[in-house]
Amino acid sequence: MTTCNHMCCHSCNGSQEPFFNKIMLVLTRALLVEWLRQHKQNCRIWSEANPQVYVETPLHPEKLTVWCALWAGGIIGPYFFKNDEGHNVTVNGDRYRAMITNFFIPELNNHDVQELWFQQNGATCHTARATIDLLKDTFGDRLISRFGPVNWPPRSCDLTLLDYILWGYVKSLVYGDKPQTLDHLEDNIRRVIADIRPQMLEKVIENWASKLDYIRASRGSHMPEIIFKM
Repeated sequence: MTTCNHMCCHSCNGSQEPFFNKIMLVLTRALLVEWLRQHKQNCRIWSEANPQVYVETPLHPEKLTVWCALWAGGIIGPYFFKNDEGHNVTVNGDRYRAMITNFFIPELNNHDVQELWFQQNGATCHTARATIDLLKDTFGDRLISRFGPVNWPPRSCDLTLLDYILWGYVKSLVYGDKPQTLDHLEDNIRRVIADIRPQMLEKVIENWASKLDYIRASRGSHMPEIIFKM
């Protein structure tokens, strides 16, 4: 716990420069699962003899893996991980690096930003040596990541904007009309993210900066005034 507190305080101390609060890029990925299977018994068969009936169901429900980047100037994405045939796939190092090279960097070049910082969580595909080398080539020392120039404290979802703001907000809306197909779910995700207004992002960044100020003052300890605020 002491080590985590120290890392948290050290990381937040680096965010005192005004531009850092406003231009920092926050990155993560989320697994949005389509809950089509009911968590109840959908069918009961009553018989005096064993009907010898069985129903095959997939071990895992169908899912989408979606990536998104957030910064003070807007949102880049969403990006859905798919194979060459257009089928949804999970993320590995090769797919993550391909997304960075073929999607993220070209999108980033379309924005007039300077000295952008890049932050990501500690997922294995994010922190493979080849991935870190690729990100260093793009961002230099402005990389906040495990094995990066600036190490972000582990298990700190409450400090990561996409974890504690964006994904929860998106998930609260995309299932509203109970999508029955992955294509429907994907359309909902695109629509909800596209509808997020710059004013909301400005408020999110402002609140996040205030949280970092609190962490610096408390030297990386717990935040009861925020956690238990009514």
